[in-house]
Amino acid sequence: MPKGLEKGVGARRSLAKVFFPRLNLQFRDSKKSPSLAHSKTRSASGILGEMSNSWKRFELLFLVLYALAFYAIIIHRSLQLSHDHSRRLYGLRQGWISNRLNDVSDGQWRNFRGNLPVLTLVLGIFTLMANTIRSRYRLKGRGMSLIWFLISVCYLSYLHGACVIFILSIASVNFFLVKIFAQSMYFSCVLWIFNIFVLLCNRIYEGYPFSIFGQSWAFLDNYRGTFRWHICFNFVILRMISFGYDYHWAHKESRFDQKKHLQRCRICSSGKMCYTLLQERGLHIDKYSFTMYLCYLVYAPLYIAGPIISFNAFASQLDLPQKNHSIGNVAWYGFRWVLSLSLMEIMTHFFYYNAFAISGLWKQFSPLEVFIIGYGVLNFMWLKFFLIWRYFRFLSLIGGVEAPENMPRCVNNCYDLESFWKNWHASFNKWLVRYMYIPLGGSRRKLLNVWVVFTFVAIWHDLEWKLLSWAWLTCLFFVPEMIVKSTVTAFKAKSAFSEFMLRELSAVAGAITISCLMVANLVGYVMGPSGINWLVSRLLQKDGLPILGGIFTSFYVGTKLMFHIRDAEQKHQ
Repeated sequence: MPKGLEKGVGARRSLAKVFFPRLNLQFRDSKKSPSLAHSKTRSASGILGEMSNSWKRFELLFLVLYALAFYAIIIHRSLQLSHDHSRRLYGLRQGWISNRLNDVSDGQWRNFRGNLPVLTLVLGIFTLMANTIRSRYRLKGRGMSLIWFLISVCYLSYLHGACVIFILSIASVNFFLVKIFAQSMYFSCVLWIFNIFVLLCNRIYEGYPFSIFGQSWAFLDNYRGTFRWHICFNFVILRMISFGYDYHWAHKESRFDQKKHLQRCRICSSGKMCYTLLQERGLHIDKYSFTMYLCYLVYAPLYIAGPIISFNAFASQLDLPQKNHSIGNVAWYGFRWVLSLSLMEIMTHFFYYNAFAISGLWKQFSPLEVFIIGYGVLNFMWLKFFLIWRYFRFLSLIGGVEAPENMPRCVNNCYDLESFWKNWHASFNKWLVRYMYIPLGGSRRKLLNVWVVFTFVAIWHDLEWKLLSWAWLTCLFFVPEMIVKSTVTAFKAKSAFSEFMLRELSAVAGAITISCLMVANLVGYVMGPSGINWLVSRLLQKDGLPILGGIFTSFYVGTKLMFHIRDAEQKHQ
């Protein structure tokens, strides 16, 4: 470029910087300058992005205000219902907060709450003993399995008395069946038939009286302990199946790509070992010993209620204690649990949701009041299981064994059935996927496998018709959700409008799913299958239709709020 022209261009650049600083004008050679059309497109997309962000902020503000109003109405009406009908409810006892009655109508919560001091003392002493022996004698897997087995047998003897004989006998039969048929083509059939047979017989015969073996054994019926053994044995059944499959797969070539997992996993890439790695990597055949097996079945901190852990993950951590959680993290986990317990105490002293559910008074209430009770029962159940499962997981962490978290997400932060079950009883979901869903064919037979899996879940919980109804209703609602998800996955938004419409349709679908989930849980845990006709007819009456519309709108708003929470989580990842 000639010197004079170069000076002219430089002068124009200087003037542009002085008079148009916001435009940030740049003079470039014609070959390097972008086209005007491209600039306009980029500007338009930027404007659309700013408008979208502004709309999302406004939408979020509206959603939060709506949610606050929604919960204000729920709390006000719940307090009023509890105050007006407290004398007609069953299961209320004198509480310790402001001389109010306390709802202890749920037997599971009542037993856990009443035995909490004894459980904490006993399991705390046992865990301290095990950790002291481990550090003093530097014990590994085999040694620690023997120590924990002896400790756990003492614990089971207090819980079940002489019925420990039944537990050890059934477990021994399962162990020898696994060892005999592990490499047979009939292995899965033998394992499932035996365990389902035991599960059904335990419930039908209510834990088998000793008198059926002869009068010489009848005196042992006076020493059956303080807790029914066949209720706890449901979790032992899951562990027996887990041991069987893990041992069966140990004889086959593993399909788990450990190198790829280490590259993708945030926990493993930091030098630690996540639960998936502990579960999927193979163990030496010697680890599948009878002592380790029995220790796994009756491991005291996780025996009563879980969370459920696979045999591979348990045996690995018994050999080398977990290091993912420091002492400070475990202590903070325990402190948060205490805060959650305080929340539960406040809830049961002021809101008598479960007492309303078991008393049958909900049949006399308006549609809005029935919804409030059903919604309250679902939240009560979530908090109850949250406290029970986290309590035992906390003790297991102190003992050096990390089990999966059962309630990683709040019940009010799940807008589809799949995420709900992944975050409700998460360890059971992992178990079902690994030992049932995948062996049945996985996603290739998804529509069929869902029915088999949920039928097993219902039978595993109890032999009740309302639980089977709950399971089949859930499957019925699951099928359209899977079809819609497949359609949405195949669809790709090509414009801002199509993206907006997809988000709105997803919110509507979420509202429908939550409504179906509410109905399924009301049937399974409150009113039973006979109450479906009453509920439908009540909501379809003249005074019920506006309530139905309000409920659907609230779930729609809740789903949109969950979308914002997911967006925030993705930004912080």
